[in-house]
Amino acid sequence: MMEDLAYKLVAVTEAAALAAYKLAGFGDEKRADQVAVDAMRTVLNSMEINGTIVIGEGERDEAPMLYIGEKVGTGNGPEIDIAVDPLEGTTICAHYKSGAMSVLAATKKGNFLHAPDVYMEKIAVGKNLPEGVVSLKNSIEKNLDNLAKAKKCKVNDLVVTVLKRERHGELIEKIRKLGAKIKLIDDGDVAAIVSLVNGNHDMYIGIGGAPEGVLAAAALSSIDGQMEGRLVLDTDQLRERAKNLNIDDPEKVYAVKDMARGESVFIATGVTSGELVDGVKLNHNTYSTNSLIILPNRLIKLQTMQNLC
Repeated sequence: MMEDLAYKLVAVTEAAALAAYKLAGFGDEKRADQVAVDAMRTVLNSMEINGTIVIGEGERDEAPMLYIGEKVGTGNGPEIDIAVDPLEGTTICAHYKSGAMSVLAATKKGNFLHAPDVYMEKIAVGKNLPEGVVSLKNSIEKNLDNLAKAKKCKVNDLVVTVLKRERHGELIEKIRKLGAKIKLIDDGDVAAIVSLVNGNHDMYIGIGGAPEGVLAAAALSSIDGQMEGRLVLDTDQLRERAKNLNIDDPEKVYAVKDMARGESVFIATGVTSGELVDGVKLNHNTYSTNSLIILPNRLIKLQTMQNLC
């Protein structure tokens, strides 16, 4: 079922990526996000599925969004839960930088963590590593030591990816003092986490969006990666929002299996070329879109051609 569903759902991210690409480089984040949302919603609603958006974006930053609880599809067909980020890397797209994509994950009803659109502390590593090699419960020093031992290398051989944000200043300083290399990214932590499977870096750590955390977990669950997340619920309002989604323990640390509890499909279609997937390309009278589909123990690369219109 998941593979058949994946090939249908790739049309959703392709449409959103193509719509966003047409506004790449124009400096208008909100408009690029809006056209991606509109394109994604239109294609989802044309599909023979009974879908519910359980992870959406927009509450935190007042951006355009497919909202949590929104029903999509014709109402006929499989009952599925869907996590989306129509334009992962809005700033990247607006400034035509590398790595903007449209992202979607889907699973059977009830399998995704219903996380509110808040921030999440995250730590993630790739595949073929001992279970629990890193954890949010450990110090950064212990995590780097454990990871270096597991990879049979020195700490100063490790490359750690961190979002370039003021809130990460102290963390960045600590990592550098411990001797590890830091790869700073401007945006797009879904791509950064999922690309751990390529071995281009060794660990991701920092605070980013909870919706992106669940999307990344859906991919890692299929490729034997590890990740932990803890929601940042530091106000009464945020704790109340979480409680409305049946999250009663604000300190709970979620593993991949807590965020994506069953088989799922993860799809990313590039808007601008990045580490994970190539972007939209224009050739004469056609656009080509490039997508990555992640299924349990399978990675599929797909290119689709569309006439210019």
